[in-house]
Amino acid sequence: MTMSFFLFFSSATMATAPYNYSYIFKYIIIGDMGVGKSCLLHQFTEKKFMADCPHTIGVEFGTRIIEVSGQKIKLQIWDTAGQERFRAVTRSYYRGAAGALMVYDITRRSTYNHLSSWLTDARNLTNPNTVIILIGNKADLEAQRDVTYEEAKQFAEENGLLFLEASAKTGENVEDAFLEAAKKIYQNIQDGSLDLNAAESGVQHKPSAPQGGRLTSEPQPQRECCGC
Repeated sequence: MTMSFFLFFSSATMATAPYNYSYIFKYIIIGDMGVGKSCLLHQFTEKKFMADCPHTIGVEFGTRIIEVSGQKIKLQIWDTAGQERFRAVTRSYYRGAAGALMVYDITRRSTYNHLSSWLTDARNLTNPNTVIILIGNKADLEAQRDVTYEEAKQFAEENGLLFLEASAKTGENVEDAFLEAAKKIYQNIQDGSLDLNAAESGVQHKPSAPQGGRLTSEPQPQRECCGC
C-alpha cells in the first residue's frame, strides 16, 4: 500500500510579505506520538489551539519570522511523526537542523522514559552544534502530572539541553520555547562555533530575492511519499 505524506503550511508560510529577514533557521520537533508536537507548531505559527489535533503522518511544516537581537529570522519548522513505523522516514529530516524541540507529555511517564531514544537519534543525526530544547508539554494539566519538573530539569542539565514546560492549549511558554532555541543558535553564530558555510549547520544567511521576488536560496518543502 502506498501512503502519501502531506505537509501542513501555516498562513505565515503562504504570506506574501517581503523577505526582510537575515537568517533562516531549520527546526525539527521530535517526540512520542500524542505529546502535542503539532499543537505546539500550530500554537506558535497560528496563535491557535487545535483541540482535535490529528496524528502526524510523516511530517508537517510551518514557518514564522521572529526577531533575535534586532535580527529578523525565519524559522522553518518540521514537525515529525512520533510513531515508530515512520521513524525511518522522519530521521532524514534531522539532517541539517539548527534546532530541535524534543517534546514529552508531563501526564504520561512513558513519553518521558522514551526521551533517551529520541535524544540518541538527535545526537547521531544532527550536527554537534544543533541546539536541543526539552519541552514538557501539557503544563495546563497539573492535576494529572506524572513527571515532576525537577526530574526533567535534571535530565536536561545532565544532557546539556535547554528546558522548559509549556502548554500548547493555553500558549504558556510556547513562544519562549522557539525563541530560546533561536537565541542560542544566534549566539553560536556570533561566537563562531557554528560554521554557516557547512551544509549541515541548518542556517542560511541573508537570502536574496531576484527580480520577480522569489527566493532562489531558500529550499522549498517537498512532498514525501513512501511505500508502506
